[in-house]
Amino acid sequence: MRLRLPTSALAIALLTASGCLRLRAPATPMGATDVSPAPAPSAPCLVVFLPGRRDSPGAYRRHRLAEMAARAGVSARFLEADAHLGYYQAQTISGRLETDIVGPARAAGARRIWIVGISMGGLGGLLMAREHPDLHGVLALAPFLGDTEPGLVAGAGGLASWKPGPPRPVADYERELWGWLKTYTSQGAARPPVYVGFGLSDDLAPANRLLGDSLPAGRVFTEKGAHNWGAWTALWKQFLAAGALQRDCPLQTSPAGQRNRE
Repeated sequence: MRLRLPTSALAIALLTASGCLRLRAPATPMGATDVSPAPAPSAPCLVVFLPGRRDSPGAYRRHRLAEMAARAGVSARFLEADAHLGYYQAQTISGRLETDIVGPARAAGARRIWIVGISMGGLGGLLMAREHPDLHGVLALAPFLGDTEPGLVAGAGGLASWKPGPPRPVADYERELWGWLKTYTSQGAARPPVYVGFGLSDDLAPANRLLGDSLPAGRVFTEKGAHNWGAWTALWKQFLAAGALQRDCPLQTSPAGQRNRE
């Protein structure tokens, strides 16, 4: 079932969370840039990076997340999707990611797909997890989880005890998202595995912790810092040190026993 977003409710929430931003029209197909360390490996693993609302194109390349992963022993192709706010406002973020990026990658031989998103992109990763349980993993760093529902979840004592009420005419995407998270975590959070990381001084930390408290052990990473790339880079290093991505996307071994990136 597709997550319903009332007309521009999500865009308004994201815009007001960070001040006024120019809303770009969503393009078809969605663009993506290969940010794999050269030469790009022809591995059966694909990692799709989703930007935050204030990120300009190339943010993941500038902060060298793919290079860090390769040095940590990950063999994958890395794509940075141009998944800007306009796709969320148009309610097409998951559909365009699947049709324009993930689907073609599968057709070209990718067998294991990971989504890594920051802030708004973390929300996008969770929407993809909700609609595509065949993903191999999602890492949401400081994900935006709404303005209203997190307080209601906290007031109920946590996600396990929270009961979603009837749909509201405004910001209904929050209730549906948290309703799915409740079902997902109560059923073991197995498909796909979702990992969450956030800075302890981040304004989004309380909502992120509500989700993290319901995930299995080893799925949550925290770091000193706020809502910025310094914290997110440190969290990415923590995630890589835990080894989940390497186990799913290991360096390939040649017949002669030499490790390579073929």
